[in-house]
Amino acid sequence: MFDPDVSIVTARLTLRPFGPQDAARIRPIVGSGVRFLPPGAPVHASGVDEWLARGVHELRASGQGIHLAMTDVDGGVVGAISLFKTSWSAGTTEVGYGVHPLYRGRGLATEAVRGVTEWVFSTTELRRIDLTANLDNAASLRVAQKAGFTWEGVLRSAVMEDDGPHDLVVFGLLRGDGRGPAPTLPRTELRTERLLLRPLALADVPDLAAAGADPLTQARTGVPRGYTEEHARAFVESVERMRLRGAGIAWAAVQLESGRFAVNVDLRDLDWTNRTAEVGYMTAPWARGRGYAGEAVLAVARWLFESQGFQRLQLRAAVGNPESQRVAEKAGFTREGVARASLAGEDLVVFSLIASDLA
Repeated sequence: MFDPDVSIVTARLTLRPFGPQDAARIRPIVGSGVRFLPPGAPVHASGVDEWLARGVHELRASGQGIHLAMTDVDGGVVGAISLFKTSWSAGTTEVGYGVHPLYRGRGLATEAVRGVTEWVFSTTELRRIDLTANLDNAASLRVAQKAGFTWEGVLRSAVMEDDGPHDLVVFGLLRGDGRGPAPTLPRTELRTERLLLRPLALADVPDLAAAGADPLTQARTGVPRGYTEEHARAFVESVERMRLRGAGIAWAAVQLESGRFAVNVDLRDLDWTNRTAEVGYMTAPWARGRGYAGEAVLAVARWLFESQGFQRLQLRAAVGNPESQRVAEKAGFTREGVARASLAGEDLVVFSLIASDLA
């Protein structure tokens, strides 16, 4: 069983078992209807005393886990964190947490998860900790990434909630893993003479859909045929997950003067060992012929080389897409050759830019 007297102290929190001394703090939380306490917590204040005396400790008594209160420097209960589904024979457990809505957005969940995982590996023989999060819950995905967990896969329609089934991401942390965050590119804004590159947002969906559905875009790129706002929305919703997995990042390049969407730029296929990546872009039909794509790509390349330590950026353009090839050439990329039948049977011209090209 887990130690009933555990006390885990982090920079801003103390993680310790719930007890009768918490009644005065838990009653107003339960009465407010706020939901962040562990499963089985009472829904009425009248049940708080019984839960704190016995109910919250049943998990530990069974040997399958433990519920801990997250308390701040003033002793206030700001969240809860639990270990559950513990298999001592297999050496595995799972971590889950909840933070009071008034205290979210401060990194407390990440701090608590790190504290608990370090305690598990330093005081028990457990070798693996699982963490699951809804695919559409970006905040929880960021907690897992920042706490050093590895994204291992997606269980489709694995949980049922009030609005229907949700996909579930499975993360894992092994005893021998590093404790630092998995590598990712930071969300950032970039500026050029004429453009602001900012993270894509749902407000960009109509313009992104119009650009993707444009006949020239359809004819000369690999975007889905019959591109709609549903395609655009799915892409926008996926980019933060892509970033958190360390697989890439995307921006909307908008005109500084008007704020109008001009270009979508994204980095993909990141190789963190060799520090290489590929860049792609899509120019809105109303912004073509002004050099915006090359300007945006060059800004991304400089940032990637100078701030993130990457060494090579690849760009591929269809043989039948001379406009895209001119973007690469104007941005200073070197033509390397032709990759045959690379995109739905179509040949792609391969260009590259390396850090020394911009020195």
